[in-house]
Amino acid sequence: MTRFRISSILVLVATSWWCASCGSNTNSSTKAQASAPTAPTVEVTKVASKKLSITTRLPGELQAYEVVAVFPKVTAYVDSISVDRGSRVGAGQLMARLVAPEVAAQRAEAQSKLQAAEAQRAEAEAKLASDQSTYDRLKNASATPGVVAGNDLEVAQRAVDADRARLEAMRGSAEAAKSALKSVAEIEGYLLVRAPFDGVVTERNVHPGSLVGPANSASGTATPMLRVEKTDTLRLVIPVPEKYSAGMNVGTKVEFSVPAFPSQTFAGTIARIAHSVDVKTRTMPVELDVLNGDGRLSSGMFPEVLWPVRRTEPTLFVPVSAVARTTEATFVIRIRDGNTEWVNVQTGELDGKSIEVFGGLREGDEVAVRGTDELRAGSHVVAKQAAEAAPGK
Repeated sequence: MTRFRISSILVLVATSWWCASCGSNTNSSTKAQASAPTAPTVEVTKVASKKLSITTRLPGELQAYEVVAVFPKVTAYVDSISVDRGSRVGAGQLMARLVAPEVAAQRAEAQSKLQAAEAQRAEAEAKLASDQSTYDRLKNASATPGVVAGNDLEVAQRAVDADRARLEAMRGSAEAAKSALKSVAEIEGYLLVRAPFDGVVTERNVHPGSLVGPANSASGTATPMLRVEKTDTLRLVIPVPEKYSAGMNVGTKVEFSVPAFPSQTFAGTIARIAHSVDVKTRTMPVELDVLNGDGRLSSGMFPEVLWPVRRTEPTLFVPVSAVARTTEATFVIRIRDGNTEWVNVQTGELDGKSIEVFGGLREGDEVAVRGTDELRAGSHVVAKQAAEAAPGK
C-alpha cells in the first residue's frame, strides 16, 4: 500500500513537470511571433499627366497709347494758351498762340525779295521779247542780199541768247525767293500750337508771356509746353517672368483690377509680345490693348493682372503632400513591387492641391501620398490606394 502511494506521487510530479514544460514552450513561440516586424501600410496615388492651365497674379502698368510732349519749333513768347491740365482736345485744335517779332521781319524781307525777283523776271521777259522781235525782222530782211549785214544779224542773235539766259536766271531767283517766303510762312505756322491727336492734356508748364524754345536734343532737359496723351485706348505693360512666358498668344483676353475700382474687373487683349527677355529682370515685356472709352482708367495706374499660365505640352502632377524636402534633396517616394524608392524631382506650379514635378517619374507611377524622409528608400511596404481623387482632379 505504501509503495503504491509513493509511485502515484512520483507519476503526478512527472506529469506536472511535463505540462509545465509544454506551457513554457507555447508561450515562447507566441512571444516570438508577436515580436516579428510587420510591413507598414502606405497610402499611394498615381502620377497624373495633364496640361497646366492656371492663373497667377502679376503687377502691370497702364500707359497712354500715344504720348506727345509739345515743344515749340521756334523761340517765341506765349501770346495766349487756351488749354490746361485735364482739357480734352481734338486733333488739330489750337492750344496756344506764340509771337516772334523776328519771324515777322523775316517774312517781310522774304516777301520783298520775292517782289524784286518777280520784277527782274518781268523785265528780262520784256527785253527778251524786244530783242527776239528785232532778230526776227533782221532775219527776214537778210533774205534780200545786201539789205542787212551778216554781222548785225549775228549780234542780234547773241543778244537774244543772252536775254534768254538772263530770264532763266531771273526765274530761278524768283523761285528761290518764293521758297524762302514759303519757309518763313511755315515757321509762322509753328507759332500756332495745335493738338497732334484726340486726347487729354496731362501737363501744362507755361503761361502767357513765357519765353519758350525748341527742345534741347543734346541734353534732353528742356521742359515741354504741354503734354498730350491719347487715353481712349491704353497700353497695359506687364513684365512677365521668364517661366511664365511660354504659351502666350496675341489676341488672348486677360483680366485685371485696379485699386481705384477694387470691386470691378477689367479686361485687355494681348497685342504685342517683345519676344526678348530683359537680362536684368529676367522678364519679357508684354503689352495689352485696353479700351477706355469711358475714361475711368488712367495712365500710370498699377493694375494686378490675372495672368494665364499655360504649358504647350502636358506635365506630371502629384499631390502637394507627396513632395518631401530635406536639406539635400527634394523627392517623392515611388512604390514598386512593395519597395520604396526616392526619386529626386524639381517642382513647378501649383494647380489646386496638386503640384508639377519634373524628374524621373512617369505617368501612372505610384507614389506615397505623404512624402517623408522617415520612410527610407528600400523599405518594404504594403501599398494602399488613397481614397481621394487622382491628382489634379
